[in-house]
Amino acid sequence: MTKELRNTYEDSQRAAAYNELKLGGTYDLVFRNLPGLLRQYVSGKRALDFGSGTGRSTRFLQRLGFVTTGVDISRQMISFARQHDPEGDYRVIDDGNFRALPSGGFDLVQSAFTFDNISGFDRRVRLFRGLSKLLANNGILVNIVSTPEIYTHEWVTFSTRDFPGNRIAQRGDVVKIVTTEYSDARPVEDVFWPHEDYLHLFDNAGLEVVRVERPLAGGNEGIVWRSETTIAPWAIYLLRQFVNKDN
Repeated sequence: MTKELRNTYEDSQRAAAYNELKLGGTYDLVFRNLPGLLRQYVSGKRALDFGSGTGRSTRFLQRLGFVTTGVDISRQMISFARQHDPEGDYRVIDDGNFRALPSGGFDLVQSAFTFDNISGFDRRVRLFRGLSKLLANNGILVNIVSTPEIYTHEWVTFSTRDFPGNRIAQRGDVVKIVTTEYSDARPVEDVFWPHEDYLHLFDNAGLEVVRVERPLAGGNEGIVWRSETTIAPWAIYLLRQFVNKDN
C-alpha cells in the first residue's frame, strides 16, 4: 500500500467539506486537553500553526491568548481561513519552505493532524528539523496525530469499516478513513505511522519527547461514544529541541 501521497485537501470539494467541520465529536478529545498542556509547558505567546487548513486550530490558539500565524500549502484552505478571520495572519507556503518565517521566532509550533497526510521518512525528518529551527529557546512543538487504532475501529466522527486493508498496514502505508460529519463521503488517505516509528523520527530530527498524551472520553459527556472511551484515537506529542547535557 506504500505510495507517495498527494495533498488530500488540495481539492475544491474536499476543502469546502473540511470547512464545515467543527472541533466537536472525536476531535473534542484533543482540543479539551490542549489548553492545560499548553499552560503547563509553553512559556510565551508567539505561536505557529503548521498545516492550519481552514484556520480552526489557529483560531483555537488565538482564543487561548496566542498571537498565531497559520501556514498551509493549500491556497484553497488558506482562502477559507482568511474568510473566517480577515484580521488573522494566514500564509501559503511551499512544501517545507520556512524561509519567510523567523528562526527562533515562536514559543509554540503546533501541528494538528498535518503529519497524518505527509509521506516519506526523510521528508518528515526534514520538516521536523525545519520546524524545530523556528522554536525559541525552551519552545515546544506540539504534534497531534492519529494513532494506528483510529484506522481499525468505529468512532463518532469517523468510520473505517469499509477498509479491512487498514488492519495489515505497516509504517508508511496508505490507510483510508471516512469523516462522517461533513458532506464529502470520499475516504481520506492518510499515512500509517506507529508510535515507535514516531520516536525514531523525532530522534533523527533532533527532538526529544517531553510528554505523550492519548486522551480518552470519560463517558459522561452526553455523547454516545463508539470506541472513544476505551481506545485512544489521537496521540499528542510535546517535543523540544534536544539538549546535549554534556555541553
